[in-house]
Amino acid sequence: MLVRDWMTKDPVVVAPDTPVLEAIRLLKEKGFRRLPVMEGGRLVGLVTDKDLKDAMPSKATTLSVWEMNYLLAKLTVREIMARPVVTVEADAPLEKAALLMEERKIGGLPVMEGERLVGIITVTDVLRAFIEVLGLKLGGLRITVDIPDVPGALAQMAQAVPPANIVSIATAAHLPGYQRLVMRVVGEDVEGVPKRLEAAGERVVDVRPG
Repeated sequence: MLVRDWMTKDPVVVAPDTPVLEAIRLLKEKGFRRLPVMEGGRLVGLVTDKDLKDAMPSKATTLSVWEMNYLLAKLTVREIMARPVVTVEADAPLEKAALLMEERKIGGLPVMEGERLVGIITVTDVLRAFIEVLGLKLGGLRITVDIPDVPGALAQMAQAVPPANIVSIATAAHLPGYQRLVMRVVGEDVEGVPKRLEAAGERVVDVRPG
């Protein structure tokens, strides 16, 4: 899975001299949470809904309505945008984007092809991919099993699954001498998979409907 397969393409952008009030209007109108800031065809910053809210005067301000409107009319995106911007390449693996967002504690990344902005990838997009890859909408059984941490153990475990079919496998934990796997099985006789696994000598830890 690549970033380009899950990103939002051709994102809405603003210029550095865009008034903050206009940026707020755009976010509300489009339902976005962040806007890339472009100048001369280059990505120069990123502004989020939190940045914009933080720039608004406090309710406890002593400024008059006229003074607040005057100040807000003069305030531009350039003054509050984040820079430099953390980005990710369109052809990067999706897990790289997920790792960047987790490490930097951010909810989204502009996606680049060289110097050209081509999209935005967000935590929500990563969750959509996670749901798809793990087959969460396919039903079946979710089975947690501990297999020996030795070559060939996964292939041996998989032989006990037919006539059902494995649609996803994920490593849930590394234990002393074992790997804990979570797999989703669908198709014919899924109910019999746990017993077939146990009969083959596998350690079934948990079974629940998908």
